Amino acid sequence: MSNATEEQIKRFSTMDDNIPARDRVIAWPRMGRIDIPLKALLTNLGAKIVIPPANSNEALEIGVKNSIEGICLPYKLNLANYIQALDKGANTLMMFQAPGSCRLGNYTKMAQKTLKTMGYEFDMVIFDMYRNKMIQTLHAFWHVTRCINPFKYIKAFGLGFTKFFAIDCAEKMLLYYRPREINKGDAESCYNKWLEKIDKCNSLIKAQFLCSKIKKDFKKIKINKKKEVPIVFLIGEFFVLLDPYTNQHIEKELGDMGVEVRRQIMFSGWLEHVLKPSILYKKESHRERAVKNASKYMKRAIGGECIETIGDTVYAAKNGVDGVIHIMPFSCMPEIVSQNILPKVSREENIPVLSLVLDEQTGKAGYITRIEAFIDLVKRRKLQSKKS
Repeated sequence: MSNATEEQIKRFSTMDDNIPARDRVIAWPRMGRIDIPLKALLTNLGAKIVIPPANSNEALEIGVKNSIEGICLPYKLNLANYIQALDKGANTLMMFQAPGSCRLGNYTKMAQKTLKTMGYEFDMVIFDMYRNKMIQTLHAFWHVTRCINPFKYIKAFGLGFTKFFAIDCAEKMLLYYRPREINKGDAESCYNKWLEKIDKCNSLIKAQFLCSKIKKDFKKIKINKKKEVPIVFLIGEFFVLLDPYTNQHIEKELGDMGVEVRRQIMFSGWLEHVLKPSILYKKESHRERAVKNASKYMKRAIGGECIETIGDTVYAAKNGVDGVIHIMPFSCMPEIVSQNILPKVSREENIPVLSLVLDEQTGKAGYITRIEAFIDLVKRRKLQSKKS
């Protein structure tokens, strides 16, 4: 990797190179708990990092103030994260880009121009995880760290990826146990405890056993096994699905209503599919499942998670799921397409679907009221189907 030719470097021309590797202080946007595995990955490659605060009202205010009005909520929060990180001493910003009609691919360049206009000095490293997959990713991390030790890469990527899977494991257990727990808050407490343990783990060998330990610990929680718990798929745009602040903690709200949430996009599954060579990916990927199930309503992917949204809804109907909640940021182009197809899918596949559009104007009270009304409908349908 250290012997990259000029031609190879030109292929990655979206990567600035104005700061020596030893002086780089790296940051990236916040999204859920992506900070835990990325911190492990970069620090094990010898990098200095800055982690911006978790998304909050303060971050949203910063993002809205410095963004054009019609831009989507993920962009506003990403921009705020960049500003907060730069103010804390970061000088290198990392972000991936996406293909298709999703505007994420252009947002980083837009943010870069805005930040430069604001007077910030930094390098922006943008890598396309859908083109040359692992090569792009490895080159991006080499670019910002200049680490040439292969053993460090093995540990760094192994530890980072294992932590992604461990966090997703803990989230799935939380989503199952929360609506069934007898002592309110037990599942949340267990989840938070394991997030801290995952963050502190710096041994690749110990990290391999995190998932089994997490499952064993959750099984100690007392639950009501006889409780009727509706199952709802949570689908939609990647960022709002994975960031609790952005989706107004919808998973917790639903869990507290006695609903088991099954989020259809988990970070580890997406990462494995994107980075793993297809020849090594033996099981059916989420994208492949979605394309197959969506074929009646959509013939090809148009970008973002549009085809996953349609395919997941059809899959839910075929597999006895009680309802589907679709969440998206205001003005998201791929999800606007799926939002307009979903009513037909709902009618023809006979499954209730609720679409929720999120931006900085979304009021909590109205948001929760719509969810509560939808869950009442789902529960009544479930009760009627048992009687018939």
